[in-house]
Amino acid sequence: MQTTESIFNRYEEVSERFPSVAAQPETMDITSLLDITDDVDAFVFDAFGVLNVGETMIPGADRRLDQLRKRGCEIRILTNAASYDRAGAIDKFKRLGLTLADDEIITSREAVLLHISDGHWGVIAAASDSLSDLPASSSRLEDAPKIYKAVDYFLFLSTAGWTAGRQGLLMAAMQDRPRPLLIGNADLAAPRDGGFSIEPGHYGHLLADKFPEHVRFFGKPFPEVYDLVEASLPDVPSQRIAMCGDTLHTDILGAAARGWRTVLVTQDGLFAGHDTDGFSMQSKLFADWRLGRI
Repeated sequence: MQTTESIFNRYEEVSERFPSVAAQPETMDITSLLDITDDVDAFVFDAFGVLNVGETMIPGADRRLDQLRKRGCEIRILTNAASYDRAGAIDKFKRLGLTLADDEIITSREAVLLHISDGHWGVIAAASDSLSDLPASSSRLEDAPKIYKAVDYFLFLSTAGWTAGRQGLLMAAMQDRPRPLLIGNADLAAPRDGGFSIEPGHYGHLLADKFPEHVRFFGKPFPEVYDLVEASLPDVPSQRIAMCGDTLHTDILGAAARGWRTVLVTQDGLFAGHDTDGFSMQSKLFADWRLGRI
């Protein structure tokens, strides 16, 4: 069973793979994002733990986005969820009750698909994922060892249906013939209604421990998703963008490395029920601002 402490500690163990960032000396507590709109032109939001927990919208999230827009702020959602294609991601936020323009949503799946080369891919994806946006031939990786052996590359999009046995098949295939493995969601875990789910980054780092030169991660804190956000905000200086997230090693580290401002959201995500000061001191990762909910 995953806990806040075990997830944080694993992020610390693998942090040498993350972008480097200068230490921020302290965090200022605020009561509302409306307190900092004079300093920020664009707010970028993580989803899980900030806007929603599992399939439930956090109360007031929709109203806050509308209030920020009325103050002239740009809104972007930057999620590491790679289980859905773009249409599926848009539909998910609509089901949650969030009113978002299509161009306000950016996913790590979009970033990883830009790096798909010619060849035959072995894909780890949810059964409901049609893979229609994958720009190459592919086979699903399930329980047939011969498929793991035959493909040219690996792409990890979702842990839905993934098992220890299948992870063993992937590890064996990499040991037999190491190949590029792209992880479409760099998260180790995500907050759900009943605890934490295991995400592709968890399995990806286990493989990177053995094959560091062959595994590449996409999503926060890695740079490709920030390229997409900044391309969508061409007139906003990086220091006027604020990332709002619940995780120090993904949301806060990645944004700070990019020169963005940062807001740590604490009530519903990774650090729910915990004082974050100790975690920040241990990791040397301090957000510019901190609040319970947005």
